[in-house]
Amino acid sequence: MIKEARYEVAWGKRISRPVRQLVRFGWEQAMSCLFPVVIFGSLAATQVIPLPFLPRYDWLLLIFLLMQWWMVRSGLETKDELKVITLFHLIGLALEIFKVNMGSWSYPEEGYFKILGVPLYSGFMYASVASYLCQAWRRLDVKLVKWPPSFLVIPLGAAIYLNFFTHHFWVDIRWWLAGLVIVVFWRSWVTYEVNRVQYRMPIAFSFILIGFFIWVAENIATFFGAWQYPNQTEAWSLVHLGKVSSWLLLVIVSFLIVATLKQTKAKISR
Repeated sequence: MIKEARYEVAWGKRISRPVRQLVRFGWEQAMSCLFPVVIFGSLAATQVIPLPFLPRYDWLLLIFLLMQWWMVRSGLETKDELKVITLFHLIGLALEIFKVNMGSWSYPEEGYFKILGVPLYSGFMYASVASYLCQAWRRLDVKLVKWPPSFLVIPLGAAIYLNFFTHHFWVDIRWWLAGLVIVVFWRSWVTYEVNRVQYRMPIAFSFILIGFFIWVAENIATFFGAWQYPNQTEAWSLVHLGKVSSWLLLVIVSFLIVATLKQTKAKISR
């Protein structure tokens, strides 16, 4: 009986530790996703709650600005992370202006704070990706293993971003670029810690996971009217799975920018 009791206790510990690790990992991920959660919550709330004085798009801009201010003020984000997020806001806004004017999607509602048909709040949706990456990087003590040299990483990231523009006028080379990502990062890993236990994952696989979950988030966002694809003008429909490739490449660009900035800062601080 005593042996059986000890066995049960030992077996319980074996089971409980992975559960504790999973719960801790989920908590850190949830805290890292705080800004995206506020974005989706605001999209849902402003869709059903009547808003006075300002159009819905402008209320969203105000909410996101206040959220960004609070995160820095409360210490949830550092000033360095704010700089990265601002960079992503500008990169995303430039892409939005181009895509909207090419007819890829639209923002049909009214708004005072719009540039060439694009509401300023849209840049925060890209900035929220950077917010997640920066938060998760710090909370999980992310480290890069066998990271490729900058002369490969920077041109690859630039080519992926430029392809979002050039494929409207030239050949779409996204799949060639995706293949190059696999080749360049074939031996690269990312390590992270949960309760002082280190885990690792191939970087290419992490790109796929993040890209898929952002596609899920995109479906939620379009459902709540954040923006609208041409096939959603009459009624909402699921975003085509082909968009996963676009988000995958966007995640890769985001990760490469954050990783390059992190490494540059680390070299300067030495």
